[in-house]
Amino acid sequence: MDAARHNPLKWIPTLYLAQGLPYFAIALVFGQMMKSMNMSNAEISHWLAFLGGAWIFKPLWSPFLELASSKKLVVVSLQLFGGVCLGLVALALQFPFWLSASVAVLFLASIASATHDISCDGLYIASLSTKAQAQYAGWTGTFFNAGRLLAQGGLLTLAGYMEKTYGVTSAWTVIFGIIGLTMCALGSYNFWALPLSPNPRMDDHTVAGVARTLKEVIVDYFRKPGIWVSILFIILFRAGEAQVQTIGPLFLREAREAGGLGLSTAEVGAVYGTSGTIAFIIGSIAGGYFTSWLSLRRAILFLILAMNLPNLVFYYLSHSLPADLTQIGAALSLEMFGYGFGFVGVILYMMQVVAPGKYTTAHYAFSTGVMQLGFVLFRWISGDIQMALGYKNFFVWVLLAAIPVAILSQFIPMESRKQGQGEAVPEAA
Repeated sequence: MDAARHNPLKWIPTLYLAQGLPYFAIALVFGQMMKSMNMSNAEISHWLAFLGGAWIFKPLWSPFLELASSKKLVVVSLQLFGGVCLGLVALALQFPFWLSASVAVLFLASIASATHDISCDGLYIASLSTKAQAQYAGWTGTFFNAGRLLAQGGLLTLAGYMEKTYGVTSAWTVIFGIIGLTMCALGSYNFWALPLSPNPRMDDHTVAGVARTLKEVIVDYFRKPGIWVSILFIILFRAGEAQVQTIGPLFLREAREAGGLGLSTAEVGAVYGTSGTIAFIIGSIAGGYFTSWLSLRRAILFLILAMNLPNLVFYYLSHSLPADLTQIGAALSLEMFGYGFGFVGVILYMMQVVAPGKYTTAHYAFSTGVMQLGFVLFRWISGDIQMALGYKNFFVWVLLAAIPVAILSQFIPMESRKQGQGEAVPEAA
């Protein structure tokens, strides 16, 4: 009975939904709220990049999580704490200094969410075989981005309706209240469903001992053969996507006379958060099975192209400026399918090529921090570049940003090379 309860499909969906929901609440929903508050694209991109910084530095405290008795304990505790922090945004919006108050509580939520990611991914790796990791990789991306469907789809649609009916502040108060309650509900379910995944006992189970381990983890990570090329590859992988995911939703909201599509909050939720996210989910599942079948080495260029070529959609939208929601939704669905299909590539690259070794979980956390560094850097500059170039030229720049990683993918190993080994370790089937 216990084995049936811990069937991967009973806990992977809620585990990764609880990973994705706070991320998208901070990275996307908060941006839409600031757009409704009439802030500029540059201001929005800067605040979103600042809040994303927690995901960069999370590896620095990741080894200290091993002091807990189990990964499950850390995961559930942080889901509940994050839910409380997100719910407090609803209270922060009642003050004249709403922006600073909201950023303060969302900063705490981002720390909780980033820390949760470490134990979440560690629990996934520790609880599944290498083959199962590849098999369910698409599902992790699917339910991580189901958080987008809930946050940027249903909740944005509700926010758009409430903005017109009750006003902007009241609308977003309700939205963040719902997000906070949902996170607390997920934490309660996961307390029952997740496998325990006890942390292994360390020789020195003290803070000082963990600090020494952290130093060893960092040294071991940067001694991996070819690590600097791997870091460059991870940073560049999301160069185009980071900018599109920041500016794309703002472009949809921008007035037509300013070069945007002039959609309402509810319309953005309808076309970008629902049909687009469903297409992403389908693409994620397909990408996982495609890579498992073809192998990462043979699939990587296809994954990069799938992730970036659909950004032509935004080039098309910025030139044609269609008004028909069906046409816009179909175009965005194509873009999101490609993004979902290709995103699997960087996840499996970090998991199967960079992370394996003595400190697999910690090194995977370091790699996701590197990925977030690239995402934040390109997100930070995206608003300034867009305001300097205009929407049409900005989406040309986004397409060009994908070229370096496509070239690099053809010259770097796609098999694990553990520190101290001269031969490549064959990747998992």
